[in-house]
Amino acid sequence: MGPMAELYLVRHAQASFGSENYDKLSELGHRQSQLLGDYFRASNIHFDKVVTGDMVRHKETAAGIVGDLSDAVIDNGWDEFDFNAVVRAYLTMHPEHAPVKDAPRSDWYRVLKSAMIAWSQQKLNHLDEDWLSFESRVRTAAKAIFEGEHKKVLVVSSGGAIAVCLMQMLGLNIQKAIDFNLQIRNTSVHHIYFNRASTQLHAFNGVPHLDNAQHSSLITYS
Repeated sequence: MGPMAELYLVRHAQASFGSENYDKLSELGHRQSQLLGDYFRASNIHFDKVVTGDMVRHKETAAGIVGDLSDAVIDNGWDEFDFNAVVRAYLTMHPEHAPVKDAPRSDWYRVLKSAMIAWSQQKLNHLDEDWLSFESRVRTAAKAIFEGEHKKVLVVSSGGAIAVCLMQMLGLNIQKAIDFNLQIRNTSVHHIYFNRASTQLHAFNGVPHLDNAQHSSLITYS
């Protein structure tokens, strides 16, 4: 077995939940990504490859972490699934499960969890991407990292794609991937050692740049 390379798989910073355009960072999200960049530099962690999904919130997060994205690779295999479409398809079939107006966000998370389970069981109709296609593109994106020659890789993605990557890597079931998805924090770091023969999860959902008295109020899940 050869020496191990490292993947830092990061969920995007807080996006603009509830706004007309979710796919951009909030002011807090920009702060989170800058703090993660500060943490990496202070820890002497430098990347020889940067990959992001093809979503605005991915690119803005990566820019906040490393600054210059001119050499970054854009891979839409790391894009999030269309959770709005999945929820709409589920509520079309189960309108009685729709949260009431101004319901707490936790009610929507419960609907999302049920919708994802139905999606993974091929029970939803009229979606542009089915669960197996989602799994397949994430697997292909991860394979490009794990079979590459770079030694320290940063990937900025989304909670669903990260959860599926971990599910595939650890041999877990879909239910566990869905549970992972709903607890992954903004700018959380999933640290993986890998070579062509092995992948090993070293740290899950860590926010070392926020996990202190000064910044703990900046921890978010959206």
